[in-house]
Amino acid sequence: MRRFKNKVIVFLVFIISVLVSIATSNDFGVSFTKAEHKVMPIYGVDISENAVALTFDVNWADKDYLGDILKILDKHKVKATFFVMGKWVIYPDGNVEKLKAIKDGGHEIGNHSYVHPDFQKIDEKRMKEEVKRTEDIILDKVGVKTILFRCPSGSYNDKAINVVNSLGYKCIHWDVDSVDWKEQGKEIEYNRVIKKIKPGSIILFHNNAKYTPENLDRLLEELNERHYKVLKVSEILYNDKYGINSDGRQYLIK
Repeated sequence: MRRFKNKVIVFLVFIISVLVSIATSNDFGVSFTKAEHKVMPIYGVDISENAVALTFDVNWADKDYLGDILKILDKHKVKATFFVMGKWVIYPDGNVEKLKAIKDGGHEIGNHSYVHPDFQKIDEKRMKEEVKRTEDIILDKVGVKTILFRCPSGSYNDKAINVVNSLGYKCIHWDVDSVDWKEQGKEIEYNRVIKKIKPGSIILFHNNAKYTPENLDRLLEELNERHYKVLKVSEILYNDKYGINSDGRQYLIK
């Protein structure tokens, strides 16, 4: 009987360890929990009004749906925030025009590093080079000084956030992830987003996922029916007297 109880205990410990591992890892295989960090990026904003921020990470891809995305945003009269890589802007030819289309559409441009390295695996000097080089490229090509930064693949640690903050940026994460880059299916991706949206959410899509344009059109219609405002990240953030709690939610200090 005692041997049986021991086996049961060992089995339960194993199950609990597996569940903890799943709960504390993200879709990019970067294992961490928010509570492990002393400093946080902004995952969302504590607000009472029905408003969300719509964001797109712009990466290299064989297929690029950026043009379709911009058309849908224009159709719904919505402005979004695009986090772009510096190297993407200058290679291959034609991407500068895409960046200009983002700006001319009235959208916000954020910094997404130069070549998308893991910010947990590079030193402080390299982090600063990645941010500054992209900042200079965007300023040169479209005259925009970026103030928002998103860590590549959402991978960060305390040092990364401190470096980004020291450069005068707000580090922006997300609390609603479409995981559209996996292309698991139109309905799967749509439901993954619509079920998690709440006031102050920051939503993540990408330029290179085939279901994103159609889902975006559907999502914006649904949000309009729910009387949600869809804004740029800078329009939803607090700029002064704010804190960020252990869940990454920005709140106003009263």
